[in-house]
Amino acid sequence: MSINWERAVSSVAGKDKYKFESKIHVYRASRRMTQQELADLVGVSRQTIMQLERSRYNPSMLLVYSIAQVFGVTIEELFDFSEV
Repeated sequence: MSINWERAVSSVAGKDKYKFESKIHVYRASRRMTQQELADLVGVSRQTIMQLERSRYNPSMLLVYSIAQVFGVTIEELFDFSEV
């Protein structure tokens, strides 16, 4: 019997238990801000912002907090979290 350790560890860590949807693009568009402008404000690449907007990147808490600060919103307003 072969165990997929990577999958087992990610399941134990809760990585497969939750998903999130980003609303960064909504806040960014309402302020007529480009992905690059937001990236510069929070110190990441434009590609990181693009992946966040597509919910394909799991950001650090510091990055999430920084983005929320830019828009003057809470983390919960910026992301929708749900169980898988």
